[in-house]
Amino acid sequence: MPAIAPHRCLTDRNRRQAGSYTDRRNAGPLCSLQANTLLQWPTYKIEPLPMSEKDTISIHLVGEALLQSCAPGAATREALNKVGIDPALLAQPAARVPALAYARLWRLLARRRDDEFFGMDPRKLKSGSLAFLCRASMAQPTLGEALETGLGFLSLMLEHLPAQLVRQQSLAEIVLLEPEPEPRRAFTYFCYWMIVHGVACWLAGRRIPILAIELRGAQPAFCDDYQVMFSDNLRFDRPRTRMIFSADCLDLPVKRSQEELKRFLAQAPANILVKYRDPDSLAMRIKHDLRQRPAQLWPETESLAHQLCMSASTLRRRLAEEGQTYQGLKDSVRKELAIVWLAEADISFAEIASRLGFADASSFYKAFRKWSGSNPGHYRSLILTEAN
Repeated sequence: MPAIAPHRCLTDRNRRQAGSYTDRRNAGPLCSLQANTLLQWPTYKIEPLPMSEKDTISIHLVGEALLQSCAPGAATREALNKVGIDPALLAQPAARVPALAYARLWRLLARRRDDEFFGMDPRKLKSGSLAFLCRASMAQPTLGEALETGLGFLSLMLEHLPAQLVRQQSLAEIVLLEPEPEPRRAFTYFCYWMIVHGVACWLAGRRIPILAIELRGAQPAFCDDYQVMFSDNLRFDRPRTRMIFSADCLDLPVKRSQEELKRFLAQAPANILVKYRDPDSLAMRIKHDLRQRPAQLWPETESLAHQLCMSASTLRRRLAEEGQTYQGLKDSVRKELAIVWLAEADISFAEIASRLGFADASSFYKAFRKWSGSNPGHYRSLILTEAN
């Protein structure tokens, strides 16, 4: 197996000199909205947040936001100029824009249309809808009950996207029960998940890990930022649109005050922008190389450090600066691969365990439960039953 090649990591100064960024396939950074950026709250003052220059959004998502909410031509140019985005970037597929500028665009479009769902449903999601959703949901004792309340509200407000929360043993899923035979465009679905997942994370006071998102529609030409927002495990052309996560999350307590809600609304959507996974970072490069090798051939820390032309202590320090550990990276790759292979009926649990470097299927079961909060058998059953 080829060794991991040494790589010069970009500094902030390098990044500034590099100018615009490209998507992951072109070895450029990613940054994405993690949750609801669909709203405007005119009575609150936006508090400035410390954000890095590298926090960016693909120009593809700028175009998607404009598609049904702003007329092409002069109106689009005026809106983009108003929020500090050069309209000429729309013609540059690899371009990225500052995340704060993208957040300003979302707020501007929502305010002008009085629609926090940007014309993507026959019924407007009028300004203040998310604030009401948050207030109603935060009055519930647990996240599960809060989600039931929030989904019920959205199902009343949106004609084409009624939703249901289902608990299946160790897994939970939010399913869109769409009455229309034709699927919506991917951006519509992902905007819905931004609202639901973003509010859920805020209510729980922690990120809710997503095991999978399945969409009825075809895979869009660009979905790198969606993977950063939600999960690497995005599946398209599925029977139903749904989001799958650990059922344990439904029992998390909801303890949010009115002051916390006020701050949440005042800072949104900037406060829910997720820092992208920089493909030039050491952690991302190590994960990429781990995916290319059988788990049995993954190097130990000392060997990996040698391949990267640094000491083991330097490797640990560099990863710590990125909020990572080598063991954490290995577990992350194992989880990603396990989720993919569990969706393949002809790959046994023993084979998955072997591929991932576990001594037996029992060890794999324990690890998967630790990673995801779910039994791998339950996950496979849910995925394969739906597919059939």
